[in-house]
This record gives sequence, structure tokens and C-alpha cells, in this order.
Amino acid sequence: MFKTLKGKSKEEQLWENFEQEAMVHSADLFRVAMFLKRNRDAAEDLLQETMMQGLKSFHRYKLGTNCKAWLTTIMYNTHYKQLRKQTNLQLVEDKEEMIAQTVPFEASIPQHITDEDVLQAIEKVPATFKEIVVLCDVEGFSYKEISAIMDIPIGTVMSRLHRGRKVLRNELAVYARNYGIGREDEDESNNEMFKQQGGKSV
Repeated sequence: MFKTLKGKSKEEQLWENFEQEAMVHSADLFRVAMFLKRNRDAAEDLLQETMMQGLKSFHRYKLGTNCKAWLTTIMYNTHYKQLRKQTNLQLVEDKEEMIAQTVPFEASIPQHITDEDVLQAIEKVPATFKEIVVLCDVEGFSYKEISAIMDIPIGTVMSRLHRGRKVLRNELAVYARNYGIGREDEDESNNEMFKQQGGKSV
């Protein structure tokens, strides 16, 4: 519950609290909005709508708690409400879960990969897993916070995060091979195997 400081109206104090607690997260929220919308104009609209909804509901927010997670939850709710309105979105079987289960190999994270490579690789992760990876590994939310933001069980968060990271590692391994990274290790491993079979190193 908010306390009104002497000389300030309730509305003025609420706005000051909102600026201090909420507005400081605008850049982080815009980054999340870009992942959701894939379009700058749409992301800006989503951010603006999120902040408007946040201000309207700010009297229910407890000062000093995780405002970023609170606003991100509002953003996700607003985003999916827009989707349902635009496309009459219906829940269907998550085929991307099935796709991830078919990935047979989980590559190690390669070295010498740039931030740009990572961002490009994230774009190739199926959307269901990508959201979890972004919220956890980019935005730093806990499993519990992601569970609340996306309204899914913590077990589902952990499962999708594991699968998303597996797909991401494989994508990063492709970038590494394109750069010629890891080929020496592969050649050394192949030579060792060849020696064990009685051949000579090449």
C-alpha cells in the first residue's frame, strides 16, 4: 500500500513511485517485446500498452518487490490477449516439444562465439523454447518467476529450458564449424581413432 507524502496528492505520489520502480525497466521490457513481436513498431506499441496497464494497476503493486517480473507478466498477458483477438488463437498440441525430443545430440558450447552469433542462433530456436531461454539466460528471471510470467508449471519451465538450450548449443556448434572452430579437435580425434585401428595419422 502506498503512503502519500506531505504536500503531494495520491496521484502524484503514485506516478513518482511508478517512475522509480517501473520506468527504469523500459529498456529490458523493450528487448522482451522485440522477441515477442519481431517488429520494432509492434514492440513499441506492446511496451506502451504494458506501461499503461502497469500504471493502471500500480496501486496493487507492492513497492520494493520485483517490478520487472511484474511488468513482464503484464506484457505476456497483453501480448497473448492481442494474439487471441487477432487470430482467435486456440491451444493446440505443442509440436515444437516433439521436435526438440528428436534432437539426438547436445553439443558443447563452443568458444570464440560472438554475441551476434548467439542472438542469431537464438532466433533459430523454436518459439516455445526460445521464450524460456530469453527470460532465463538473457533477462535473468528465476524458474519461479518465469512460471508466473508464462503461467506454466515450474517443471515445464525447466523441461523447455533444457530442450531450448540443447537446440541452441547445436546451432552454436554450426556457427563454430563455419568459422573453422573445432575442426582441429575433430581431426585429432579422428587421427587417434585411426591409430587405434592400426592406421597412421594423416
